[in-house]
Amino acid sequence: MFRVRVPYRRGFTLIELLVVIAIIAILIGLLLPAVQKVREAANRMKCSNNLKQMGLALHNYNDTYGTLPKGQYAWVNQATAMKPPYEGSWSWQAQIQPFIEGDNIYAMSKTFAASGGSNWYSWYNPACPIKQKIYTCPSDSRGGQSCPGASIGLPGHDQAITSYLGNAGQTSSSFDGVLYMDSQVRITDMTDGTSNTIMVGERPPASDLDFGWWFAAYGYDGQGNGDCVMTSNDIAIANYFANSGNAVVTPPPCDGPPANKVGMVPGKPQLFCDGSHYWSFHPGGVMFLFGDGATRYVPYTANPILPALSTRAGGEVFQMP
Repeated sequence: MFRVRVPYRRGFTLIELLVVIAIIAILIGLLLPAVQKVREAANRMKCSNNLKQMGLALHNYNDTYGTLPKGQYAWVNQATAMKPPYEGSWSWQAQIQPFIEGDNIYAMSKTFAASGGSNWYSWYNPACPIKQKIYTCPSDSRGGQSCPGASIGLPGHDQAITSYLGNAGQTSSSFDGVLYMDSQVRITDMTDGTSNTIMVGERPPASDLDFGWWFAAYGYDGQGNGDCVMTSNDIAIANYFANSGNAVVTPPPCDGPPANKVGMVPGKPQLFCDGSHYWSFHPGGVMFLFGDGATRYVPYTANPILPALSTRAGGEVFQMP
């Protein structure tokens, strides 16, 4: 009688198992940066597409009306503040709605504004809480956001947020940019060259969401600054954001003096004071839309030439990095 020999099966030893786990961990560590780079490249491409759509809308607006939209309609205007159409503080992003397939949003906004009533303020407009994907950079993992209206005395009227601000020029009083309060700049007014003039740049909203309202953008000064438009060399806005509180929460301490919070420098959403300058979640720089409709990734090292890029007719001589 023959016995069937059962082959002996030896399992993994603890050391072998640890070696396998270590190899897998090393492979994951090697692959993770590559995956992150691919993800960021995709996000940057989507961000560029958002800006290009806005650029096309701005050019179409210019072709239709003869000028680019106003960066922001003035709120303090005695001639128009107390009568229809009640469009004070409407941003350029509100005005280009018909050119980004937002015809229904625009029509609803105009109807409400023309109706008057006791709550005719722009931030009571039903368009305010509508989040729009085109206005949010995909590298911002927080996604589309809105400031809770009830927390700031606007029951039922949240304020949807934007990651993209128009170029108001060097300072809030220089009016040498492209999109600023009551501006009526034409594409042909960019005599520095459309390829050398910024129209729109990135600035993610701070965690408190008190600035960056895409529709009714009053700004810190009534001119939309910090909300829908941004300056490139303005210590006034930096002083406000670094030294003043806001309507939602007390901001944490700033990580640098106001002089370091202008132009284009890295920022953090946790710091209220980083609301005063261009920055992005893209590593090393910011995406900008230029007057010719092209989008470019501009590194933070180019901050010294940002004031020249933000003027439409300054006649500066500079070299792009």
